[in-house]
Amino acid sequence: MSFIKTTEKDSNYNHLEKMSVATLLKNINAEDKIVPLAVEKELPYIERLVSVIVDKLKIGGRLFYIGAGTSGRLGILDASECPPTFGVSHDLVVGIIAGGDKAIRKAVENAEDSKTQGWEDLQTFKISSKDIVIGIAASGTTPYVIAALEKCNSNNIITGCITCNKNSPLSLVSKYPIEVVVGPEFVTGSSRMKAGTAQKLVLNMITTTSMIQLGHVKGNKMVDMQLSNDKLVERGIKMIMEELQIDYVTAQQLLNTYKNVRTAINNYTNGN
Repeated sequence: MSFIKTTEKDSNYNHLEKMSVATLLKNINAEDKIVPLAVEKELPYIERLVSVIVDKLKIGGRLFYIGAGTSGRLGILDASECPPTFGVSHDLVVGIIAGGDKAIRKAVENAEDSKTQGWEDLQTFKISSKDIVIGIAASGTTPYVIAALEKCNSNNIITGCITCNKNSPLSLVSKYPIEVVVGPEFVTGSSRMKAGTAQKLVLNMITTTSMIQLGHVKGNKMVDMQLSNDKLVERGIKMIMEELQIDYVTAQQLLNTYKNVRTAINNYTNGN
């Protein structure tokens, strides 16, 4: 099938500079509503990928995201949220961006065009066949990402991708492609908008579902979260109160003693 880059197609709207603030917001919102429906169409493919991720993580593997620009930043964002939310190691989910950490805040010229740097960046983590690598690129044409996945394939490392074009070069090189086609952007080619939102929704699904499957959620609570600020300590106390049907002071004492919601609940339940 032919490859059509819908992310670069002309916007369905014109003369944006002549629109009022209210009209601009209304039209952007109208376009944004397309995104979750496009994600819904890819649920079977997301399920396939998540199932493989869970299998890899259960045997001690790691999940890597690799991307450039907005896509790379979204991968890093998702990876960075896993330790505080689910209490897992910072090494379990890793985000890599073309151009390195400085590219998180500022664009690094030509970083995404390298066909060797992606694999070199992955090798710094001593990547192996126990791991899984997901390439993120709205266009599906980023050389840095495509070449990295090609090397992964040749080294028996499972690959997946999140892109917003059908039949892109990235999809074709990925073993488990996810293609969320959201159509032309409101501002032509600005894939930080609908495409970025689509990628974020899929990333949320991937890590949240994987962490639940790995046992890091009890009921609907993130009982392994890091108690890194007063808000989260308060949330932890309320979790313990609800789960054990005890008063605030007792729950607070348990959390102060065990420093972890799950551990506090388990020890109280076991009579320790």
